[in-house]
Amino acid sequence: MSDAPVITIDGPGGAGKGTVSALISEALGWQLLDSGALYRLTALAANRQGVALDDEPAVAALAESLPVAFIAAEGGARIELDGVDVSQTIRNEQVGADASVIAALPSVRTALLARQRAFRRAPGLVADGRDMGTVVFPDAPLKIFLTASADERARRRHDQLRENGTSATLQSLLEEIRVRDERDRNRAVSPLKPAADAITIDSTELEIPEVVARIRALLAERGL
Repeated sequence: MSDAPVITIDGPGGAGKGTVSALISEALGWQLLDSGALYRLTALAANRQGVALDDEPAVAALAESLPVAFIAAEGGARIELDGVDVSQTIRNEQVGADASVIAALPSVRTALLARQRAFRRAPGLVADGRDMGTVVFPDAPLKIFLTASADERARRRHDQLRENGTSATLQSLLEEIRVRDERDRNRAVSPLKPAADAITIDSTELEIPEVVARIRALLAERGL
């Protein structure tokens, strides 16, 4: 494994991991990994190619061959699949739900593990996900667990969808978040939980710049 430094930012969906990770990556000039997008991209590819989500070997094969790139941009990462920007396509609710399903498949997680670790290149990496600090980069010098209440995460998602002209009820989004959280926390492989040495930041009452400032201060303390 490369000795380039890594900042891992784990936590449940809607806590602000993607935006915070992209801002820190851009500020430092480091590589960026949105690991959740890898699962969304795999789910999207499976649906487009007619592969059943419970066909574990076939889904794992798709995961191994996805040509992806993450590019830090204002407001989050731009995600490219085979050179095409699919940043918005993979963010719809159905793709997210499907991604959570395939993330519980051991063969898919194994297929994506080496791909995730390959993003660790000089001068450093900001890795956003759910098991970055516990499984993928256990030696990272700074591990953050970014969370927020389910109600606040549902509200943020509702506002985001409304801005994009998409209709969804706050109650349905809250229920989806609770179901996804439960599945992520209780899956047999790489369950969602803070690393033993992670620093937890609750963003429920914080703005994005405040979260970024806290993480930048922690980086400075470690000389990164």
